[in-house]
Amino acid sequence: MQGLEQAVPHSTGTAPPKLIAPAKTADCHIHIYDARYNAQSRIIDNSTVAEYRLLQKRIGFERVVIVTPRCYVTDNTVTVDAIKALGIYNARGVAVLRPDVTDAQLKQLNDGGIRGIRFTVGEPKTAVTSIDMIEPLAKRIAAYGWHVQLNMPCDKIAEHADMLRRLPTQVVFDHLGHPTIEEGIRHPSHAVIRGMLDQRKAWVKISGAYMNTRIGPPTYADATLVAQAFVKAAPERLVWGSDWPHPTPKVPPDDAVLFDLLTTWVADDATRNRILVENPQVLYGFPK
Repeated sequence: MQGLEQAVPHSTGTAPPKLIAPAKTADCHIHIYDARYNAQSRIIDNSTVAEYRLLQKRIGFERVVIVTPRCYVTDNTVTVDAIKALGIYNARGVAVLRPDVTDAQLKQLNDGGIRGIRFTVGEPKTAVTSIDMIEPLAKRIAAYGWHVQLNMPCDKIAEHADMLRRLPTQVVFDHLGHPTIEEGIRHPSHAVIRGMLDQRKAWVKISGAYMNTRIGPPTYADATLVAQAFVKAAPERLVWGSDWPHPTPKVPPDDAVLFDLLTTWVADDATRNRILVENPQVLYGFPK
């Protein structure tokens, strides 16, 4: 699917990427913020389904995975409604839940396109969930074939490695596993993730280059080294995401530049197609 010149909120630049997105390319990590829904903290304006469609046109995405933002706590209505608006054939979601979720709610979320639950556990003072919730909830969602998605500091990945290895679900590590910029793949967490990849218990989102760099655009060379290590080790266990609307940086990145990093991170078209199209079909259940 060919992109086009398009201004997009929360994205620098307007040009399409040089890399042409294969048909059925999936952007496997975005957030929708919509003022019509009850948020408990600040939302990012102009980050609705309508605005995201502009990014789809610019980059050439057809499929998308929406992750509930922290500001909605455990109310996943904004995500389920976005899936419905974009069409469940081409949209899936990752919810935020606590152990008090009922079985009926789990079924309703599954019917609405949810395929995983996310734990953001870096800052306990602002976190909606906690590490002690991961294993009990993993046991609850295993029957649905959902996964556990971790937005977890690398030191916590290493500290809780035994628990992560015994989870009855697949584990998806956000944004290259958040290694320290200084250590990169030398950090002990990388060996934990690699071991789980080798055992087919985990996946990695090769995304968020701007969170894992001091060098910055256009090469993001330090993040590139981490991404290339994962591509070399387990391309069949990787997916890619834009992280639009980029809630972390003060200056939004150029999404075309981020997408074009795949020409450096991944050496050949067949492997890129696997990461962008085939792997999301397996992980999120998109139709083949």
